[in-house]
Amino acid sequence: MIGCLCLHGFTGEPWEVEPVADYFLEQKKWLVYTPTLPGHGPAGNLKDVTYKQWVYAAEVAVQELLSRCEKVFVIGFSMGGILACYIAAKYPINKLVLLSAAAYYINPLQLLHELKDVVRLSLRGELEEDEHYQLYRKKIIDTPMTAVFQFIQAVKSIRPYISRVQIPTLIIQGGLDEVVPQKSAKFLYDTIQSKQKEIQFLPEARHMICHGFEQKQLINNIEVFLCGEEDEDESGCS
Repeated sequence: MIGCLCLHGFTGEPWEVEPVADYFLEQKKWLVYTPTLPGHGPAGNLKDVTYKQWVYAAEVAVQELLSRCEKVFVIGFSMGGILACYIAAKYPINKLVLLSAAAYYINPLQLLHELKDVVRLSLRGELEEDEHYQLYRKKIIDTPMTAVFQFIQAVKSIRPYISRVQIPTLIIQGGLDEVVPQKSAKFLYDTIQSKQKEIQFLPEARHMICHGFEQKQLINNIEVFLCGEEDEDESGCS
């Protein structure tokens, strides 16, 4: 059996990676885990958690998959991508997929474009109907500064582990990512020591890459990478 761990981002929930997770669960019949990280979710409280709890939750999940599966893949989105790098450096997983992974964060140029869109929508009376704006507005209002500090600490603490990643890795980022700059993907590609690594940019995708217009292309690219020719025999990928 193949196991697949999907890790969501900072302030997020499993729905951020749901389209990808559901595809491999339903179409490939893999054992897919999409845990809610401590402090996250509707009942979560980010004020009282530390990044070490996020790391621990990811470790518990991958340990369970490794105990039950012949092969384990890890897919990490945004902060989940950084956690996934740590897991890949420490545990014997088979392949790693990084989506909008936040080795760096906040793209100021794209944020300026986002603000222009906010002004435009506000003038047209459409701002309250814009789901993208409402999502980030809620996150900005609801996220305590202590949690932001823990996120920054997580990135800083895990960065040294990135150079220890030696398994096949696929890095994908949106060309219009308004949160994570493209240099993050390039840094990951340059730092990861795997002999098999790819970097791809989806030109029309924003940060929520699993929910954009290029969703089908994203899932296809991940499937091609995870189900390469070398895995077709007895892999469950066919």
